[in-house]
Amino acid sequence: MQIIAFLGIGLMGRPMAARLAQAGFAVRAWNRTFAKAELLRGTGAEPVADLAQAVRGAQVVISILEAGPVVAQVMEAALPALDPGAIWIDMSSTRHDEALGFHAALQAQGCRFIDAPVSGGVGGAESGTLAIMAGADAADFDQVVKILEAMGTPQRVGPVGSGQVAKLCNQLIVGATLNVVAEALLLAQAAGADPAAVREAIRGGFAGSRILEVHGQRMLERNFVPGGQVKSQLKDLRNVLAAAQAAGLSLPVTELVTRQYASIEQRLPTADHAAALLALEQMNPGLRLGDREDRLP
Repeated sequence: MQIIAFLGIGLMGRPMAARLAQAGFAVRAWNRTFAKAELLRGTGAEPVADLAQAVRGAQVVISILEAGPVVAQVMEAALPALDPGAIWIDMSSTRHDEALGFHAALQAQGCRFIDAPVSGGVGGAESGTLAIMAGADAADFDQVVKILEAMGTPQRVGPVGSGQVAKLCNQLIVGATLNVVAEALLLAQAAGADPAAVREAIRGGFAGSRILEVHGQRMLERNFVPGGQVKSQLKDLRNVLAAAQAAGLSLPVTELVTRQYASIEQRLPTADHAAALLALEQMNPGLRLGDREDRLP
């Protein structure tokens, strides 16, 4: 498979499409705001302004868009131009039921679908180390695994729709851990310890984690330039709760974490999701981690 239409040249899509082009694939880059696609011209990707032109003749279409409704709009517009047998890989974070709907729409057109959301943030996209969770027919996955390997480490986690379930599990853990790290650092300072030293002391124990490593440092530096965004984290957490409700589950910790992010949704929608610290400080007037100025988008 040589021709890839890559739809969505945002914070994540831009470095992902660039890595595919640099790996030798013929990449057509499309974005609703064409200027963003133009930024990829120097990487070897071909910016294309027209959606139908981007997908026509492509054996693989990759989308990474804001949310399920946007994926649905773009897919509906692109369907008439898709070649029969084409594989559409959606790497956006959507609901499980949305992924199943995309699968049905493509199947009706003689095309195939893989839901393959990612974790690892902009840094992982730039370095090609994303965790890629794919819901797919086994044969379809095998057909595109080399493409996915250019962007990270793909793992098939089950049939179509399973990728979004895995991503929701990932975001549940990420969202909760961000809030717990914020609580630990603010508690350390409020109780008279050095929060930076506390973070160093616990990094090698059972409390050590990638989030403590990366976002604990972000909190100490008060660096809330994204990275992952509050609005994206909140969208994912709401999708977690929707999936839990459909499965007949109660997830009390996720409900609490969702309320925390919702408390800063209007004020700081594009801040990094390490802004869980700011939501916590909002609940504790007069307490603030460190003395640096906030770095905000």
